[in-house]
Amino acid sequence: MENTNRNTHGLSRRELLAGVATAGVGALLSSRSLTAQSGAANPRAIDTHQHFASPAYIKALQAKDGHHVAGYTTWFALNTWKGYSPAHVIEDMDRDGVATGMLSCTTPGVWFGDPEETQRMAREMNEYGAKMASDYPGRFGLWALLPLPVIDSSLREIEYALDTLKADGVGLVSSYDNHWLGDPMFRPVFDELNRRKAIVYTHPIDAPCCQDIMPGVGPPTIEYNTDTARTIWSLIMGNDPARLPATRYSDIRFLWSHGGGTMPSLVERFGVGGPDNIADNIAKPAEPNSRLYHLRRFYYDTAQSTNPVQLQALKTLVGVPQIIFGSDYPFGAGAGRHLKGLQKCGFSADELRAIQRENVLKILPKYRA
Repeated sequence: MENTNRNTHGLSRRELLAGVATAGVGALLSSRSLTAQSGAANPRAIDTHQHFASPAYIKALQAKDGHHVAGYTTWFALNTWKGYSPAHVIEDMDRDGVATGMLSCTTPGVWFGDPEETQRMAREMNEYGAKMASDYPGRFGLWALLPLPVIDSSLREIEYALDTLKADGVGLVSSYDNHWLGDPMFRPVFDELNRRKAIVYTHPIDAPCCQDIMPGVGPPTIEYNTDTARTIWSLIMGNDPARLPATRYSDIRFLWSHGGGTMPSLVERFGVGGPDNIADNIAKPAEPNSRLYHLRRFYYDTAQSTNPVQLQALKTLVGVPQIIFGSDYPFGAGAGRHLKGLQKCGFSADELRAIQRENVLKILPKYRA
């Protein structure tokens, strides 16, 4: 847990609050970011949100490009994958100060309505990612794909990916055919992942329910973040703490993309408290297996979220120890700009080191070297 009595500048909590009142939040964040920058030349960050694509996967997407498949708009961003190679990724990581990239598949994933195709694509991608990790020891890890929503195939892939390929965890999308991860249909898969105390990384997808709502607005703008909030809610919904899906899967370490999406701004609607007491509830320890308890045990990456609005909200709600670095590479701004942006989000130097590297090493100690 964080030291709430003194910060890295030697200020007490009372003095810090007084500083905010007199100098303004913007001035305080600026002051703290200057201190943080002094030790951030090469953070040796662990990027938990780095995407990859095998040549076979890219070829499969090219064949589907421009069509509607299984209810999904095929938003593939194929231009991003031109020239992709592990050696080029390593060059970018060295330039940006990233020690290790955790590989994962991004939208649209591998489910297009054909179970055999999905199983084949997941296996090929997993073997390609495992080879990247083998060819560049310590530089890549793998969140293995599962051929969901096909349950039996997913159970077999868990065994193969974790036991044979030695993947670090699994990587899922936030929903499958309008079924979010807390849905009972996925219980056999999550029971097995819970038995294994697995890490489950999740990336959003443009769910079939909510495509093309606003003409000209692509799914990454709003819908990705909202689908992340939906699937988090699916794991903590219900009135009986003992029966929440997140309680059933208490040994799974969940990692959520993009700072938890819209969850932080919706926290009052997530049943954490009402307008008269939510601040009081957030200020004290959470009741065991409550919604707030689970929100505070989940991890949240910084991909496309390195702004003080999102990250200070997460700091208030769940604490710095649950925030981990992610960049969304090769999409978006890149790891270097994310790391630079982090320095301007109001974190101390110690907090920055925790977010960039130390927090995720608590669950991935093999990458400490």
